[in-house]
Amino acid sequence: MPGFVEITPWHWAGFVLCVLIFLALDLGLFHRRARVVQFKEAVAWSGFWFGLAMVFAAGLAHWRGREESIQFTTGYLIELSLSLDNVLVIALIFAWFRIPVKYQHRLLFWGILGALVMRGAMIAAGAELIQKFDWVLYIFGVFLVFTGVKMLFAGKETVEPEKNLAVRLARKLFAVTPEIKGQNIFTRIDGRFALTPLAVALLLIETTDLIFALDSVPAVFSITRNAFIVFTSNVFAILGLRSLYFLLAGAIGCFRYLKIGLSVVLVFVGVKMLLDPHDHEPKWFQAEIPTGVSLMTVATIILIAVVLSVMVTEREKRTGVANRDQRNP
Repeated sequence: MPGFVEITPWHWAGFVLCVLIFLALDLGLFHRRARVVQFKEAVAWSGFWFGLAMVFAAGLAHWRGREESIQFTTGYLIELSLSLDNVLVIALIFAWFRIPVKYQHRLLFWGILGALVMRGAMIAAGAELIQKFDWVLYIFGVFLVFTGVKMLFAGKETVEPEKNLAVRLARKLFAVTPEIKGQNIFTRIDGRFALTPLAVALLLIETTDLIFALDSVPAVFSITRNAFIVFTSNVFAILGLRSLYFLLAGAIGCFRYLKIGLSVVLVFVGVKMLLDPHDHEPKWFQAEIPTGVSLMTVATIILIAVVLSVMVTEREKRTGVANRDQRNP
């Protein structure tokens, strides 16, 4: 077995370069022209991104050790789970702006590219903040518990572009065309630069992801302080978001207990952060929750939420069919 490999700036650069190559192939080769992403294709791409993440986890186990591999897998699962809520919001945004299905993949591509930049900046800032002021982890922990409880009692997801500060500012600074101009994000009106509804929808997606990142980035810091693990787990989850959207967007409403599961996950990782075993000041009660236990706990919570949702949905379908048969003998 090879020796322990130290993470250097070259590893960071190599990983980012690989991601950019994959994205360039995605947009330039596989989706050069706007088209509808079919269900089978979404399944294949979802499997590809998940498999690639697991290959990366295996590589970490080989060169960095089993513990970091489990940390990455746990962080990836947390990010992927929280992305499911993001899928619902993206579906609502597309419905609000009446974005044709054939343009949605391209819009998600640019949205995810922006999300990668924002997540990278937030992770770098978070890692630096934790390194200088490690007591900030307790603040993150309280914030995650608060967010989880708030999500538990939150009402139905809605999209209100007119209340979004970035969208209002964009409408004030630039002209916006009333109709979609093909797959163009920008256009010209009487020779002047203008935005299309795709641009406004993209801006709303980016600001929404920024809000989601305020939960998800600290959540992975509850698993590890290693910025490379936090960043790579975020990236793999975001890369799989597009195919996950086309796979689940039409059925995401059936997962009625998913939000409850996600709220429990946030509370769990928040409590884990508050019980951090490292040597912080002030020294409150500390108890370590092993990473393997965290992985199993998060996976079990999400699995229970999904299975219960599917069971209840299927039962309601059968009941509805039975009721219709009774009314129409």
